[in-house]
Amino acid sequence: MATPSALPGFHAPAVGFEQPFAMLEACHERVQRTLTLLQRLRAHVLENGADVPAQQAAHDVLRYFDIAAPLHHEDEELHVFPLLLAQGTPDVAELVARLQHDHICMTADWAAARLPLQALADGLQDGFSEADGAAFDCFVARYDRHIADEETVAYPAAQALLAAPALEAMGREMAQRRKVSPSARQ
Repeated sequence: MATPSALPGFHAPAVGFEQPFAMLEACHERVQRTLTLLQRLRAHVLENGADVPAQQAAHDVLRYFDIAAPLHHEDEELHVFPLLLAQGTPDVAELVARLQHDHICMTADWAAARLPLQALADGLQDGFSEADGAAFDCFVARYDRHIADEETVAYPAAQALLAAPALEAMGREMAQRRKVSPSARQ
């Protein structure tokens, strides 16, 4: 079982917070790589059980969705969604309402998916049940649709509404929440 750093394409070009929408899209790439790791973990566990590489992969998935994903959602909730609700077209505002609801559902989806991953990571579970697989599938499917909607509709609409000073402020605030320099590369 490969760790995330061994996944193909893991080393995407670094972007800094001075380009906040590029940073948000880079986060989406990391989400997708971590979801791919989750799928590979499921296949690995079927063949090899909960060996040490499987436990490490489970820890990697847990770390990403426990720490980085909530920060990403917060970025969107603070900087993208309010702007689009206030100034976007009615169709975009309707999409944003669904994206906000997705964030609530993703929290619940993650809670369900997290339990078997934590048990496997802690060596308390040897495999995944059918119910665990269904929880993983729900989590992955919601994220896939959510990311596609943000990248094709929400982000372009928000970028069109933001002037350079607002983009700079957005990037600074995103960096501050992560306690890094705005010019830091991710």
